[in-house]
Amino acid sequence: MKIVVIGGTGLIGSKLVKRLQAKGHEVVAASPASGVNTATGEGLADVLIGAQIVVDVANSPSFEDKAVMEFFQKSGQNLLAAEAAAGVKHHVALSVVGTDRLQDSGYFRAKLAQEKLIKDAKIPYTLVHSTQFFEFMFGIAQSGAQGEKVHLSPAMMQPIFSDDVADLLADLVLGQPVNGVAEIAGPEPIRIADAVTKYLRQIGDGREVVVDEKTPYFGALLADKTLMPSKSVRLGKTKYSEWVKTATPPPAR
Repeated sequence: MKIVVIGGTGLIGSKLVKRLQAKGHEVVAASPASGVNTATGEGLADVLIGAQIVVDVANSPSFEDKAVMEFFQKSGQNLLAAEAAAGVKHHVALSVVGTDRLQDSGYFRAKLAQEKLIKDAKIPYTLVHSTQFFEFMFGIAQSGAQGEKVHLSPAMMQPIFSDDVADLLADLVLGQPVNGVAEIAGPEPIRIADAVTKYLRQIGDGREVVVDEKTPYFGALLADKTLMPSKSVRLGKTKYSEWVKTATPPPAR
């Protein structure tokens, strides 16, 4: 089949493209660098010619409330319209476990708006709700940084390795449309503050982690289980407790 991966050069997209190609499919990694821009619609009609499946793993370049909402709404509208015109049979989008419980956050309001567009379209779909990636720990730390301290929620999470995301996502992409939500997560629950502390110590970052239940997570206060998946979740294989032993700092920007 021809499969187009929007955001196909990013962390998850690049891994997914390799897995789908290894299974013998024609896979196109679409991104602004390749001339495909979902926010403007540029290149969509051409890249979707003959495509049976589209996977959207793109993220907004800005997390500012107005900008992120504009990105996901415009991108969703443009992409779904182009898919309808091209006769795409399965739309797969990567989203976040707990999105509907995080509506105090502008980012998650935008993700929910994206999901609504997908549900309202006439194209069979699968919404893949993932927990936080292992590789996102530094970003979570920075979101709570206050001087030489990092303030974080004690709420639970069940993070997942990006390789496992790509493996589980590939299976869902090639399966029948769920026309609903499929959840994916890692095998080990852990408190946010504990997970980030382990990561920071591994990379030699000695900042003090302050556990505070009033610290928001990207704009939203968390209950203990806000970020936790349901019992029907599909689990990755890699344990955070093993991965973090060899974790490295994020690449410098």
